[in-house]
Amino acid sequence: MTSSSTTRVAAIDCGTNSIRLLVADVAADGTLTEVDRRQEIVRLGQGVDRTGELAPEALARTLAASREYARVIAETGAERVRFVATSATRDARNRDVFAAGVRAALGVDPYVASGDEEAALSFRGATVGVAATHPGPFLVVDIGGGSTELVLGDGSPRAGLSLDVGSVRMTERHLHSDPPTDDEVAAARADVRAALDRAAQTVPFGETVTLVGLAGSVTSVTAHALRLPSYQRERVHGATLGVEEVLAACDDLLHRSRERRLGLGFMHPGRADVIGAGALVWSEVVARVRDEVAVAGGPTGRALTQVVTSESDILDGIALSLR
Repeated sequence: MTSSSTTRVAAIDCGTNSIRLLVADVAADGTLTEVDRRQEIVRLGQGVDRTGELAPEALARTLAASREYARVIAETGAERVRFVATSATRDARNRDVFAAGVRAALGVDPYVASGDEEAALSFRGATVGVAATHPGPFLVVDIGGGSTELVLGDGSPRAGLSLDVGSVRMTERHLHSDPPTDDEVAAARADVRAALDRAAQTVPFGETVTLVGLAGSVTSVTAHALRLPSYQRERVHGATLGVEEVLAACDDLLHRSRERRLGLGFMHPGRADVIGAGALVWSEVVARVRDEVAVAGGPTGRALTQVVTSESDILDGIALSLR
């Protein structure tokens, strides 16, 4: 039951690799109390980078998950529902077919967020918890399947950009072998570095005081660095790791075969084939921000030595936007 001062909301984040649901009670002061949170790996963005269209089988998986989420939303009594679609849907010519399916399943139209809107929602969701324990400015990095959002700010975003590099897109573009070859890795790194060069013209990486990473690639790297035997959200959320720990965990995941990744107790089976690319993107971001902070630190010697992981992300930002 919700009180007059709280609103029960349902937020859905439909990305390139996964579709996620959060049912939560949002208080007037912005406090969010989780009622139900779940995820399905549906790979909506399967082949979109190559074909420009959502594949029929990917649509079927995603709409089946949407119908299941509709059941959960009805059972929990959410008063407001918002469905936000991101990178794969932005890029697809046949997104109207997807929109019609979502409307039929949930009774709401999916909102296709721009890269800037996606970044702002991720920033709000991530910093609502981190700001109490870490100083700004924050650089929030959300690595999805199709894109990566980077947003710098304090209480609100002041510079941000969405880049077309993500775990699914980079896997399909470059990492075809299992495990990837040195040449494939080099090509993927060059692609990500070129994207970060573009981002640096808009987002001043050197001003970062706290680097915050979000989403499945980052949380999987964190679980690996923590050597978790199974996925433990309470240990991953808010984890603060040394830069070198993060880079080592990324490198290990990148060079493992899919079979060896699946042997890790925390690894979701639907992420095992793309986590190498996600780890590569995260390692490039962390190294780039570390280096630019060192340059900007000048004679004071300010350095980025740690990275924070947040389980609060765009999904929480969508929920907060419904209040």
